[in-house]
Amino acid sequence: MNTATATLKPQAAAPVRRSFREQMHLAREDAIVSAVNRLLAEKGFEAMTVDEVAAEVGIAKASLYKHFPSKEDLAAAAMVRVMNRARAFLDQLEAGTSPDDPLGRLKAVARWTMEVQLAGEMPSLPSENSTLRAALTTNKAYVDGLMDVSDRLGGWITAAQAAGQISASLPPIAVLYTLYARACDPVLGFLKGAGLYTDEQIIDMVLVTCFDGLRAR
Repeated sequence: MNTATATLKPQAAAPVRRSFREQMHLAREDAIVSAVNRLLAEKGFEAMTVDEVAAEVGIAKASLYKHFPSKEDLAAAAMVRVMNRARAFLDQLEAGTSPDDPLGRLKAVARWTMEVQLAGEMPSLPSENSTLRAALTTNKAYVDGLMDVSDRLGGWITAAQAAGQISASLPPIAVLYTLYARACDPVLGFLKGAGLYTDEQIIDMVLVTCFDGLRAR
């Protein structure tokens, strides 16, 4: 083999250079999704209107529809963003914590979801809406993200049960849905609205009721 050839190293692919028009398109979509996320967290899906989204971004409704053809697609885009944030958080958690403490990881996830909700950054979606459900289940980015998050949490749940940290009599899926419910727990809003506790105190109290139950010990 030629020495010069042997020392050649593959060069990294050059970063994709987007045109100014493409950059503006992406920036506008980002602004739209940010507005949708805020409105969904503040008002919920049913109360949010496409007109409000367009007004907040400062574009015509017709222009908004060029990016997202329906209100359901807007909500799906907001959920994809939250799902991506969740996956990034799980990546950090896996890199910075021990796999020997699955319960600690699950508590950290529950804490994170409640922090996001109390910060007004968690979209509020109805549990029953056929058109919205269809938009979510056909959105590949959302479905892929949900499967990834569920698989990782499911692994930690079964590990915590094997270690005796969580009751093994509970189906893992029931524990998983209990954790997901913390992202839309109305108790957080009620306690925050009372004005008696800090966000940290509220999260600590809900974590205790979630993981330890209400039984006196």
